[in-house]
Amino acid sequence: MWHARPVRAFEELVAEAEQADVSGWGFGWLDGRASEERPPWGYSRLLAERLAGVGDHGAALDLDTGGGEVLAEAPVLPGRMVVTEGWAPNAERARRLLGPRGAEVVEVSGGRPLPFPDASFELVTARHPVAPDWAEIARVLRPGGRYLAQHVGPASAFELIEWFLGPLPEERRARDPEDERSAAERAGLTVVDLRTARCRMELYDIGAVVWLLRKCVWWVPDFTVERYRDRLQALDEQLRAGRPFVAHATRHLVEARR
Repeated sequence: MWHARPVRAFEELVAEAEQADVSGWGFGWLDGRASEERPPWGYSRLLAERLAGVGDHGAALDLDTGGGEVLAEAPVLPGRMVVTEGWAPNAERARRLLGPRGAEVVEVSGGRPLPFPDASFELVTARHPVAPDWAEIARVLRPGGRYLAQHVGPASAFELIEWFLGPLPEERRARDPEDERSAAERAGLTVVDLRTARCRMELYDIGAVVWLLRKCVWWVPDFTVERYRDRLQALDEQLRAGRPFVAHATRHLVEARR
């Protein structure tokens, strides 16, 4: 359980969070500032198992890899390991992290076809892909190949998002897991596993809020400290009173077969 502790001044916490590095897909900067429950299925463990099963002569693709941090936890990579990333600073980070292990980092643009021939991979994976392109996933999978991913679910962290933007009833309906199942099956995949989880998040200081909104830029797309200073200060008062801000992350695990 978190216990209230002396907190630095609002301006100091905000300035620190504005200057902190937000590249990659690690969240270590939030240690001691925030907490989040993890889904029960253990995606990193499942990913490691599937990658090891591809073998030295097989090929795997990890989509939207970020800085490669999640993939790097796998002790064994296939004979051919390819990752895609759309943001140049993350791609460079992934090259530094995964390049020494023989992984190929390919920079891609959202909404464009994957730059790989048909039936290139036994396994396609993703942790929190931006927008799964089911037709492209099916196209690059070999017959019998698998897609394994952890997706962000509907209304994830919307308590925090709506603190700044107000009610978003239409947006809350996006990323529905059953809608994604239908889309995957229309693309020719068979969904063999679909699990959901709702995980409690707690934010303990205003620096954590600023850092998160800088990192997850799609949450509050027009976020700047100056634009939302009033809302930040109101939230800061709550946090200083010893009441963490509580939100909920929604996730779903998807496994599909071509």
